[in-house]
Amino acid sequence: MEPAAPAAHPAAPAVAMRGIRKRFGAVQANDGVDLTVAAGTVHGIVGENGAGKSTLMSVLYGLIQPDAGTIEIDGAPVQVRHSRDAMRHGVGMVHQHFMLVETFSALDNIVLGAEPDWRLPAARAAARQQLEALMRDSGLQVRLDSAVEELPVGERQRLEILKALYRGARILILDEPTAVLTPQETEQLFGTLRQLRARGTTILLITHKLKEIMALTDHVTVMRAGRVVLDCATASTSTDALAQAMVGRRVHLGRGDSTHSAAGGAPLLQASGLTWRDALGVTRLADVSLTLHAGEIVGIAGVSGNGQSELLDALSGLLVPEAGTLAIGGRRFTPAHWLDPATARELHVAHVPEDRHRRGLVLPFAAWESGVLGYHTRPRYAHHGWMQQGAMLADTAQMMERYDVRPRDPRAQSAQFSGGNQQKLVLAREAMPDPKVLLVGQPTRGVDIGAIEFIHGRLRAMRDAGGAVLVVSSELDEIFALADRVLVMTRGRITGEMPIEQCTEAALGCLMGDATPSAGAPATADAATP
Repeated sequence: MEPAAPAAHPAAPAVAMRGIRKRFGAVQANDGVDLTVAAGTVHGIVGENGAGKSTLMSVLYGLIQPDAGTIEIDGAPVQVRHSRDAMRHGVGMVHQHFMLVETFSALDNIVLGAEPDWRLPAARAAARQQLEALMRDSGLQVRLDSAVEELPVGERQRLEILKALYRGARILILDEPTAVLTPQETEQLFGTLRQLRARGTTILLITHKLKEIMALTDHVTVMRAGRVVLDCATASTSTDALAQAMVGRRVHLGRGDSTHSAAGGAPLLQASGLTWRDALGVTRLADVSLTLHAGEIVGIAGVSGNGQSELLDALSGLLVPEAGTLAIGGRRFTPAHWLDPATARELHVAHVPEDRHRRGLVLPFAAWESGVLGYHTRPRYAHHGWMQQGAMLADTAQMMERYDVRPRDPRAQSAQFSGGNQQKLVLAREAMPDPKVLLVGQPTRGVDIGAIEFIHGRLRAMRDAGGAVLVVSSELDEIFALADRVLVMTRGRITGEMPIEQCTEAALGCLMGDATPSAGAPATADAATP
């Protein structure tokens, strides 16, 4: 393992990037960017999807070579041609999508590529000793002998940070580190980052969550269209000012039309007694009942992993429960003859999955191919077994226009779009056929604030047109902004229901902890008997 470069004079900035330019075809991703990061601080970098922040950090880490510009580390000019150069200068990066071998142990993932000895048993022993000291100093507790596939998401995040520190990182780049973490895991991560900062580690934090910027960072840089538009101490700004700088206009993320009433709509989907156990015999759905009415958004709150994902799968036909019934559009389904995704679409039920990469898109596909997934057998797209590519291209172009998907190129590879634009493409595909029921999992996970405003507006428009929208979100702010009625799930059960007017963070937190809600707050789910 190559040692990190020695620290320079404390007065020197940890990172100084000057005049960074990078173009990808017609897109100017970085347009003369200057960035200065003080040593031993947490520095936030925010901007819309496609603003250029990930490109800038990829330049710093050596994953991308700039067209122009210079980099200084600890006051000294450096050439970063490869990630090995970055690590040699003490720069480490934790990517949004973890770079781990799931069948390997945590220890072997850390040691892989940085073995201190050519003899594997000796390398493991030496690494273990160093890692145990690192864990004590940093507070990053990881089960070193467990396979990565057995670790929860929060522990995998800690493993990635530990891996970077093991390689000598004094400057740590974190790309959307909380995108897949529960609120509890996020708070634990923040405690760790504060501890690392106290030890002198410099942290560059890329995030879309402005509350996290205000809670954790010392300084913040806002990028828009490849340029820096705001650079200031965090204490001197606000979430509203940051949002306006990011988007170039005032952003509205509140309740929207406060006069909307969801009362009186006809039931469009009714589920009763849904029960399901996973392969290990763990109950994931326990007698779940709910009704979705026309003209309402129902939010499901709760810590991720409490049955929300399985509920979405059961309602969309991806999972067959062991017990329960489902009624949609005058049809009744039982486990012996359950709904399937094709029938769901025929009944005007659409589904935006929680994981857009694994379930919403085929990343190597062109956007027009991803834009018709699941709908490709419709007569407009298939004629006597022949694919009608022209119709698919035309409809995807229309989707991209209506849902502001950038760049508006139906032939571009799905993987080349930013996370927010991928999410808008999936939402456009599911919403354009005007479904009566839309099931949405984590609608704005990893999405910038401008895209959040847009997506929320589309969901409200569907509700106002008489549809029913079910939103599963781990973000309470999103539940408060969207829902007309809130259900809380804990350990596979619906532990309570409240109209949005009665919801408070304290009341929902009480239900999420499976405790008795405060007086006056109803805790009975809207049971249905289809």
